[in-house]
Amino acid sequence: MTRHDAAGHPGGRIVHSHFRPAWWLPGAHAQTLWGSLARRAPAITELRLRRRRIELADGDFIDLAVGAGDGPAVLIIHGLEGDLRSHYAGALVARLDREGFKPVFMHLRGAGEAPNRLDRSYHSGASDDLAEVLDALAADAAGPPRTAVGFSLGGNLLLKYLGEGRHECHLNRAIAVSVPFVLRDAMLRLELGFSRIYRRHLVARLKRTFNRKLESRPWPAALDPSLGLHAIRDFNTFDECITAPLNGFAGVFDYYQRASCRQYLPHIHTPTLIIQAADDPFLFPASLPFAHELGPGVTLELSPTGGHVGFVAGRWPWRPHYWLEERIIRALRQA
Repeated sequence: MTRHDAAGHPGGRIVHSHFRPAWWLPGAHAQTLWGSLARRAPAITELRLRRRRIELADGDFIDLAVGAGDGPAVLIIHGLEGDLRSHYAGALVARLDREGFKPVFMHLRGAGEAPNRLDRSYHSGASDDLAEVLDALAADAAGPPRTAVGFSLGGNLLLKYLGEGRHECHLNRAIAVSVPFVLRDAMLRLELGFSRIYRRHLVARLKRTFNRKLESRPWPAALDPSLGLHAIRDFNTFDECITAPLNGFAGVFDYYQRASCRQYLPHIHTPTLIIQAADDPFLFPASLPFAHELGPGVTLELSPTGGHVGFVAGRWPWRPHYWLEERIIRALRQA
């Protein structure tokens, strides 16, 4: 049911998804892994994109990849260690272009081809960066993005931005996919069972990215000079030793508490669709918000299955149907 706030305005709601998983991809992990292991992402050269750099107030920059079309612009925000080569990102960029939209892919700070200038880099709560990018794009005569799509970490960041109320909101609609609503819960979930595979992969990538950055700069003054990067094996340690001090947090739990989007959901007034699977191996079912936590206009579309940025359907493995893209396009058409 849809609830109403104290002023009588419609509030958020939770609805059941119509997604039906492919029989040949049973379970959360099969759904999660299919895209990265079996789906061919479009080559970047196939995407007809031009580079645009947004200069930030603190002297750093954000790189965008902008589609060639002249249709409605849609901002895309990737997840942890994601980029245009991520299976969900390049595929959505190509699909938006075919459907008459103008994709605008946002590389989070330090996630582009070139390392960023400052010691700090992107993190789950860096909504100020998103605000600056949207402010800069708002001046575009050709039509700035009025819709944003955020995946995983990018979804958390997008929802936090919408619920903070600290910025002028330039968005008329938002879509968030596979959101880690409570970051500490996500950290703990990735220490359990098969989900440790994702933790090992992502932490290894974070360390490689950090090492690449150190090739062109001295060791950051905010970090312990005796820190042994090779010894870091989990998110808790990485975020305590690197993410928190580089980005002005008092420690890992200060970071997790302040950056988690669940606390901001009640304050979201922008029409927002959250596409989520209850079996997402990146979070506990208890991390999912209740209907009374969703702000006016927010719809949480919940499927029992789908994994993390999965949602693959289709009758046969050689003809997979990428339901998630279809759902995003339908939501954009309804805007």
